Amino acid sequence: MAIDTRGETADKPSGEKKAKRTSPALFYRQIIAELRKVIWPTRKELISYTIIVLVFVVIMIGIVSVLDYVFTEGVLRIFGGA
Repeated sequence: MAIDTRGETADKPSGEKKAKRTSPALFYRQIIAELRKVIWPTRKELISYTIIVLVFVVIMIGIVSVLDYVFTEGVLRIFGGA
């Protein structure tokens, strides 16, 4: 069952005031604080992850290329292309 909330948010009662906007300086400080919490990968991990992604992409390119060739040949044989 759907709840119609047009015109007002579902979280706040209609009597509450709208929250103030965050200043750009506070927003920037919050971003920096969150980035300090991130556990960044080491150089070795980063290289490993990059190699894994590149190998996966090359494999997918191979699979798509083979399927493209097979389907192209099949269509040309069925419809008698030049």
